[in-house]
Amino acid sequence: MQRLFRGLRKTKERLFGSIQAILSSRSLNAETLEELEGLLLSADLGPEAAERIIERLRERGASAAGAGECRSIIAGELLSIIGETPAPEPPMGYPRVIVVVGVNGVGKTSTIGKLAYLFKNEGKSVILAACDTFRAAAVEQLELWAQRAGVSIVRQRSGADPAAVAFDAVQSAKAKNTDIVIADTAGRIHTKVNLMEELRKIFNVLSARMEGIGLEGWLVLDANTGQNSLRQAEAFTSALPISGLVLTKLDSTAKGGAIITIQRNLRVPVVYVGVGEGLEDIERFDPESFVSAMIGE
Repeated sequence: MQRLFRGLRKTKERLFGSIQAILSSRSLNAETLEELEGLLLSADLGPEAAERIIERLRERGASAAGAGECRSIIAGELLSIIGETPAPEPPMGYPRVIVVVGVNGVGKTSTIGKLAYLFKNEGKSVILAACDTFRAAAVEQLELWAQRAGVSIVRQRSGADPAAVAFDAVQSAKAKNTDIVIADTAGRIHTKVNLMEELRKIFNVLSARMEGIGLEGWLVLDANTGQNSLRQAEAFTSALPISGLVLTKLDSTAKGGAIITIQRNLRVPVVYVGVGEGLEDIERFDPESFVSAMIGE
């Protein structure tokens, strides 16, 4: 929890430090509401969420003149918006197989290492699948994270079929009764159809040839890109069976509100958030903790 609060410090300072300053000496009139809406947009909450919050504040009028009361109203609306997206539920089946996708540079491989370490500490056995077989240093990078997390890894030669690597990893997990397989995939520019087809093949091979597994797709997004993450997410979720989102680099952005926009538009839940570069710097996404950290309650 403390890591989450530290990670959202920049968002909180931009958003609610400014709100408190605005309301400390002014009433909640039309001019103030317009200024508050600009602050909500600056945290990348998105126009729909910002408008919804401002409308609720407008309804309360003078009774919401204090910063504390405004904070409570905003928190309630944010939780309501997040609650419109169904909570994540792991799929039935064994082992659990998580295929992790995303564009270059969002932190997929480091996120996988952190997840492996977290799951291991929860008492689960984990195998990593090195399905990024085209980038020269990708497998070596994943191996380093596997060593740090203390988990196994399945790899093949450079240029091997990523779907074949995933298949081998799941076969190995079945043979060893391993609880979770996490597949690292090559970074994909979300507008390249042929590259997305390669990712789709991984899902197709596993679902067709590995009966009984709990297959799911998680999309990693960089919080620093704010609203641009939504465009990426729309492309990936339209092409692949994405059931969860992981937002990284919350510690280095003032745009933490993008989580609200992405969930609201895609109806895909955020499952984890990255709040630093360390092995333990990943948190299971909890809406109440997130809102509390973001607005400073």
